[in-house]
Amino acid sequence: MLGLSQLLQAVTLGLVLLMPLVNPLTSVALLLSLSGNMSYKEVKHQALMASIYVFFIMIVAFYAGQLVMNTFGISIPGLRIAGGLIVAFIGFRMLFPHPKHEKSSIVDAKHQEMLNEGSDSIAFVPLAMPGSAGPGTIAMIISSVSTLKDNSLGFESWVLLVSPAITFATISLILWICLNGSSVIMRLIGKSGIDAISRLMGFLLVCVGVQFIINGVLEIVAQH
Repeated sequence: MLGLSQLLQAVTLGLVLLMPLVNPLTSVALLLSLSGNMSYKEVKHQALMASIYVFFIMIVAFYAGQLVMNTFGISIPGLRIAGGLIVAFIGFRMLFPHPKHEKSSIVDAKHQEMLNEGSDSIAFVPLAMPGSAGPGTIAMIISSVSTLKDNSLGFESWVLLVSPAITFATISLILWICLNGSSVIMRLIGKSGIDAISRLMGFLLVCVGVQFIINGVLEIVAQH
C-alpha cells in the first residue's frame, strides 16, 4: 500500500508540474483556429496523433535529455536556471499575451501552408511542438531527472521507474480528451474562460520558473 501511495503521489506531483506547461486549453484554441478546413474525422485524427507525439517527446526528453546535457557539458544548476528563465518567460507571455492579431510565427506559417497547399497535418507542428511539449516542458522534464536520481523525496526505486511513463501517458490522455472535445469545451468555457485559465496557469509558471532559478543559484553557491 505504501508503494501505491508513493506512486500516486509521484504521478500527482508530475501532473502538477507539467500540466500548466502543457496547457491543453491553449492547444484546444490552437486546434480550433487551424482546423477550419478539416472534416470531423480529420480533426479527431489530428487530436489523437498530437497526443501520441506529445507522449513520445516527453519520453525522449526524460530518458535522453541527460545524455544530451553530458555531451554538451551542461550542468544541472545551469539547466535549472535556463529552464527557469524559459518557464518564467512562457508564464509572462501567458499572463500578458500579445494582441490577438499578432500570431506566433510558427502558427502563422503553418496556417499559410495549409491555405496554400491544402495540408492538414498539424498534429506535430504546432499542436505537439511547440504547442504542448515546447521548450518549457522539455526543460522541466530534464531538470526533474536529477531530482528523481537524488531521490530526495524518498520514493521507492520501482516508483521512480514507473511513475514518469504513467505521468506522461496521463498527460497525453488528458490532452487527447481536451482536443477530442475541443468544440464542446469552446462552447462551454468560451474564449474568455480559456484566457482566464491561461492567465492563471501563466502565474503558476512564473512562480515555478523563479523557484527553478533560485534552486539553480543556491546549487552554484553550495558548490563553491
